[in-house]
Parts: sequence; structure tokens; C-alpha cells
Amino acid sequence: MGKTIIISNRLPVQLQISNGTITAIPSVGGLATGMKSVHSSGDSLWIGWSGLTEEDIAPELEPKIDEALAAHGSSKVKLTEKEVDGFYYGFSNRTIWPLFHYFLEYSEFQLDYWNTYKKVNQKFADAILAKAEDGDTIWVHDYQLMLVPQMVRKERPNVSIGFFLHIPFPSFEIFRTLPWREELLEGVLGSDLIGFHTYDYERHFLSSVRRLLGLEVSFNDISMGDRLIKVDSFPMGIDYKKFSDAAKIHYNRAEDEQSELQQRLNTHKKTDPEAKFFLSIDRLDYSKGIAKRLNAFEYFLNKYPQYKEKVRLIILAVPSRSNVPQYQLLKREIDELVGRINGEFSTVSWTPIWYFYRSMPFENLIDLYTSSDIAWLTPLRDGMNLVAKEYIATRTDKTGVLILSEMAGSANEMNESLLVNPNNFEQTADALHEAINMPLEEQKARNAILQKRLARYNVEKWANDFMTSLKSQKERDAANVSRKLTDKLLESISVKYSKAKKRLLFLDYDGTLAGFHNDPQKAGPDEQLYELLDILNEQPNTVLYLISGRDKDTFTKWFLPKKYNMIVEHGVWISQNGEPFRMLENVKNDWMEKVRPVLESFVDRTPGSFIEEKNYSLAWHYRKTDPDFGSKRAMELSTTLTSLIGTDDLSLLNGNKVVEVKSSNVNKGRASVRILGEDEYDFVFAIGDDWTDEFMFQELPESTVTVKVGIQKTAAKYYVENTQKVRGLLQKFAQL
Repeated sequence: MGKTIIISNRLPVQLQISNGTITAIPSVGGLATGMKSVHSSGDSLWIGWSGLTEEDIAPELEPKIDEALAAHGSSKVKLTEKEVDGFYYGFSNRTIWPLFHYFLEYSEFQLDYWNTYKKVNQKFADAILAKAEDGDTIWVHDYQLMLVPQMVRKERPNVSIGFFLHIPFPSFEIFRTLPWREELLEGVLGSDLIGFHTYDYERHFLSSVRRLLGLEVSFNDISMGDRLIKVDSFPMGIDYKKFSDAAKIHYNRAEDEQSELQQRLNTHKKTDPEAKFFLSIDRLDYSKGIAKRLNAFEYFLNKYPQYKEKVRLIILAVPSRSNVPQYQLLKREIDELVGRINGEFSTVSWTPIWYFYRSMPFENLIDLYTSSDIAWLTPLRDGMNLVAKEYIATRTDKTGVLILSEMAGSANEMNESLLVNPNNFEQTADALHEAINMPLEEQKARNAILQKRLARYNVEKWANDFMTSLKSQKERDAANVSRKLTDKLLESISVKYSKAKKRLLFLDYDGTLAGFHNDPQKAGPDEQLYELLDILNEQPNTVLYLISGRDKDTFTKWFLPKKYNMIVEHGVWISQNGEPFRMLENVKNDWMEKVRPVLESFVDRTPGSFIEEKNYSLAWHYRKTDPDFGSKRAMELSTTLTSLIGTDDLSLLNGNKVVEVKSSNVNKGRASVRILGEDEYDFVFAIGDDWTDEFMFQELPESTVTVKVGIQKTAAKYYVENTQKVRGLLQKFAQL
């Protein structure tokens, strides 16, 4: 069994250097705690930046640092000050962070930042590649390392890679403003499993993949070459027991054993037992909505003046990225707001806001959680917000009210809290009023449900669920798709091909011999394809058929001079040995006048779509249409046409970005079986890319070598990844 490699921007340990001695102290907090079970079980390694730049580390300390980190199962990535500035403070936190949190006006699209981001991601990937072997499992974390999965995949295709984004993924409309959007998506898609906190983030990601990369998405699976990539949501939990146990210990402490902060909180509580503490804890970040919260507090005091001197807002703002200009401006804005509100409302005995700009020890956090009647956490955009979960975990007597922003990822799991729009001061003020007056019975009923849920789905379960899903993704039952046509299998098939006395080949065109094009008329064959088909067509004892849904006029222009055998319009027309096309099936086209206006109405209402008119079928193409909108319209069109043609001898084909209406008694399976019956063949081969080719795979004899292009559910025995692989396969036949 392979080892597990965890990779994140920062290591789960903090280094302390004193008199040439290196000490590594384990970090506390969300990711470090959550990954403890994964990291401590079996053979595992955690790779990340140590927090010290190359300029900070004297050469003689290098081996000591490596030794100290190794004792904690960790290995460092070396970064210079310039790299940290461009990669972390630059692209990660001046480009991705604001953009993904919907602060587009703060996003900086600087090429230097992007180039440094790529360079540093390659450093992280190289650190993994130096340690990884086939069969290993790699879990990459967060927005700083979005290019790493593909960089590793390129060099180690046989490792299992998971990626988890701990921040929101924005809507397509926001994400597409990023100049390097395709590169970031392709980087993440090097993974086997991609995880998000909520379904909304998952949905936004899938939408961007479809619209920007044009990849096929089926439910939460992405088809990319020969891989199926799973996308799923895993809401991150907390170490519930740690917070709950700490709260129980806290409540049992004698007064003289309590912290100074707790004693001061107790003093204020005793002064007015009816007074309420509102608690606000966040990193100092514009996404947390601290300034909005202060303005909402002012609105509340003006709307409900009876609570002046009866409530106090405790704000703990933890310093963050203080060298980024936007954070410096935010710090100044909050300082001024706190000063103005306190100046406006304070009395001799009452200050409405207590404001702390610092980090606090764990013990003091528990003091604040257990002493505050109401937790008021209203970020403008937040990937999860674990503080909300921590607060609930510490309320061991089940009292307390949580007011939570509906923009926080945790809101999806915490519907029993009071959910508010942080931009709606009226709603927020009313929620504060409701929280102050909420009966204890209702508080306990709400919190009992929340605690049960949070205790069950804790951070350890989050990590284990992701790893289990990653493992099952790698072991996915191959029954859903055909077997990959490996070099070894192709060699075996080639031997049968070379020994056959009479061969029959059915080759689809679009998506098989040639890639798709927005304009079907521009997807003609290239010289390399002509040369390849000429060789196969001229091989002794070999009968080759191009079998396609294309119209006969196009194939006449492209291929008739070559004298290839051709079946077109799914089996309506046939041309053999360069003869003009003749009808293979007796079909009618008088129905087209009735159906054409319907298709035309959908063209009018679906920008980018168009009609391809063939002799005996009509096709509505939507390849140039927005993928989601096109799929919706295609479903609508299929429903409309099904009711319209229900009494006619017609059928619908839903192909690759196309809906086609044709005669029911015409398909590639029927046509290929008819050709097969005209002679004796001991080797039959059929290849195609969409479900119109499934008729061939199903109707031809079991002995037929059937190949699907793309990894999809199919009746074919084998699959190849793309048209390039098809060319390689046919080249192998051509050399025999």
C-alpha cells in the first residue's frame, strides 16, 4: 500500500530558532487538527512552506530544520522573500482571494504575480515528485496550490490525487474575468477527486469547466481524456470534543482559577445580570463584513434604543496579511468606526463596543464563547466559518443564540441558527432583537439539533470521508465504462488483424477521425487523414466504410474522389468504390416541412445555434451556444419534438451538441449489419464517439472489435481517449 502525501501552503508545525537550536511546535487549528488522523496513520508525509524564507535560514541551520520537521513527518519547500511576496501576498491574496470572495474591485491581475505563482506551484510539485511513487495518495489543499495537481499528474499518472478548496468557488460570471482562468481549471483537473465545502461552490466549478473548457459534465463527473474526475462537497467540521471538553472544564473552575479575562467578564455580568454580550470573532479581512457589522450595530441601537446600556458587542479581530494595502485600509476603517460608535453612544458606565485587535490564546477563546449570550457572525462571503461551529460546541448547557450570515458556507448545515443577509441592516437588527428575547426552551431546542449534527460530522470525519471517497474513486467499478485499449491489448488485436483473411472496418468521422468544429463544414479531413485512409483502403482483403451522420453532399465533396466506401445520414445513403450515392433505405422527407419551423423557432431563441439540413434528416446544432443554456434548450426541443412526431415514423438522435430528427428505421447498426451480411469476414472493427454509434456496437456480432472514443458508458468493448489515439490505432493497422 502506497504512502499518503499531504500538501498545503504552510506546514502544520511552527519553527522556533533560539541560540542555534531548532524547535518544531505542532500548530493548532482547522486543517492541522483535521488532518491529524490522516497524517498520523500509516506511512504519511506533509509537505509545505516552513514560514521561513531562504534569507531567514543560515546554511548551518538547514539540516537541523530538516531534522526537526522530519520528527513531525514533515518536509519543507524552500521559498525566497521575492517568491513569498509574488506567490502568497501577490497572486494568492491579491488576485484569487478577492476574486473568489466576490471583491472583484480588489483583484489585481499582474503578470509578474501569475508567473511567480506558477513558479512556486512547480516548486511544490517538484517537492512531491521527489517523494512520490506509483500507488501513492496525494491530497493538495487550497487556492495557493491550484496548479499542483496537473503538474504532478503529468509526471506521475499512476498516483491518486485529491484537491480541496477551502474558500468559495465563484460563479462563472465572476471567475471568467480572471485572465488565467483556463490554466487554473486545468491545474485543478489533474486531480481524481475535487472537494468543496458546499454544493453551491461545486456547482459553480462545474459550470466554469463546461463553459470555459468545453468538457462533458455528467452529474458530478467530468470526462477528461481517459479519466473521470469526481467533484463533490465535504463540509468541513471542527474538533467538536476539544471545544466541548474545554468548555466543561471551564465551567468547573473555581473563581480563583479563572483567567483574568474571565474574571473581568464575570464582573460586568454581575453588574447587570440582564445585559447581553454579542460576540464577533474574525480574521481582519474584508470578506468577513466587520465594518458592515459595526454599521448594523449602530442601526440596531438606533432602532431599539431600549437596549442601550443593556448590550455590549465584543469584537475580536485577528491580524491578517497586514502588509497588503487593502487590509491596512480596512484596519483604519474599523478603528475609526469603533471610535465613532463608542464616542456617540458611550456613557459613564457603559462602552457599547469592546474591540480587540490581536490573537488570543485558546483558553481566552473559550472564555469568550462561554460568556457570550449571542454569537454574531455575518461574513459577506466565507468558505465555511468554523467559529460558528466552535461557539455551538462550547454551549454545553445548550443556551445561546447564533446569528449567522447566509453567505457563509456553514449556513447550509446550521439552519437552526438565525440566518441573515449581512447587507440588510433592518433584518439584522430584528434578528438581534429576536436573539435577545428568545426563550431558553427555544435556544436549547435549536442548539440540541446543531450540537448533535456537529458532533457527528466533526473534522476527523470530514478528512476520512474525503480520503474514503478518493480511494473509491480510484477503485471505481470499470463496469460503467469499457476497458482502456492499452498497448498490450492493441498488440493482441493487431495480431488478429494481420492474420485475418477478410477484414471489415466501420469508421465514424466527427469526433473519431476528426475533432469537432463549431462550423461542421469547416471540419474537413487533413492530408494526414487522407494518407492514412488511403493505406487502409488499399490493403488487400480489407473493406473500409466511413459511416457517419453527415450529409451525402459533404462526403461527396470530401471523399468520393478517393473511392472510399461510405454510409451517410446514419444509414440512408451508401456509396461503394467511388460510385455516386444511392439510397440504402427507402425513407421519406415530407415530414421536414412540419418540423423545420419548430427548429427555426429554437434557433431564434438560442443564440449560437443553427440548423443543418440533410436530404432525409434535420439537425439542430448548439455547439456554439452557452453549454448550460444549450443543454436546457436541447431538453426543451426534445420534449417538443417528441410530442410533435409521436405518430410519425420518426425518431430523435441526441448526439454531441446536436439534436437530429430522422426516420426511425434508419441507424448505423442496421446499416452495418446489412453490409456485414454481404460477405464472409473473420475480422470486424467498428469505432465511434457518441451514442449514434452505440447502434453499431449493439447490433454487430459479439466477435466484433468495438471501440468508443472517450470514457463514457458504452456497449463497446474498449475505449480510447481522443482522436489522436484513434489515429495512432489506425496507424498500427496501416503498418501491418
